[in-house]
Amino acid sequence: MSSTINTSNSFSSKLSDLKAVTKMGLSLSVVFSSLAGYLLGAETIEITTLVLLAFGGYFMVGASNVFNQIIERDLDALMKRTKNRPIPSGRLSVTTAFILACVLTVLGIAILYSINPITAMFGAISIFLYTSAYTPLKTKTPLSVFVGAIPGAIPFMLGWVAATNDFGIEPGTLFMLQFFWQFPHFWAIGWFLHEDYQKAGFNMLPTGKQDKGTALQAILYSVWTIIVSIIPVFGFTGKLQLTIVGAVLVFLAGLVMLHYAFQLFKKMTVVAARQLMLASVIYITLIQIIYVLDKFIR
Repeated sequence: MSSTINTSNSFSSKLSDLKAVTKMGLSLSVVFSSLAGYLLGAETIEITTLVLLAFGGYFMVGASNVFNQIIERDLDALMKRTKNRPIPSGRLSVTTAFILACVLTVLGIAILYSINPITAMFGAISIFLYTSAYTPLKTKTPLSVFVGAIPGAIPFMLGWVAATNDFGIEPGTLFMLQFFWQFPHFWAIGWFLHEDYQKAGFNMLPTGKQDKGTALQAILYSVWTIIVSIIPVFGFTGKLQLTIVGAVLVFLAGLVMLHYAFQLFKKMTVVAARQLMLASVIYITLIQIIYVLDKFIR
């Protein structure tokens, strides 16, 4: 009985570490974005492609997160938020983590390639930029957020590409929407984790400080996000379209996020930053749902 319990606990622990090292919550949110993009682009929904996109997307994002944690293991050990992650805590060896990341990369690219080569190409670009550019730049310059916003904006458009085997104005618009959205989102995170990030030497805020300049930029990029989000209603974005009702809902959701960006500028507090971060997460999820529902209900 004791042996069975120990085996069960060991399996549970390993599964928990696997979830942590691949950042399951983040990876699933990325998969959600990809599936939303697919539903927007597909003329006929193929369940097989949806499943392949979900698994391929998860493996690619998971691989990026594992590579990231391998590279940053010594820095993660310095921060309260990350010191108990599997690699810096020693529960997962660097060798094992590296093998896992490589396997996930190969599987992810292969699965996405089975959908179409363009989807696999963008998936590969995403993992390369995240691992080879964004990660090392985090300790060098606040511009790392701009670099990281590129792979971070790929999932939404990746779904459209998976559905159409083509890159055009439609996936380009989805890319720009998620690209601009990431700045208020990550600067809010960088604000309330500023002290912890400082321990590892991460430069995440645009001015390097929790000041009016950073808050102002969060406002400006929230505005850009709102502008891009309603462009499809004007008929400039090919098959990516929004009805008037859909555009109004998207615009109102953007105003809520913008409100919290102004609150950060006004209050300059960690609480306000957390509220902006939460509002931004709710916003991008709502926008993707509204876009999809608008397509199928119109």
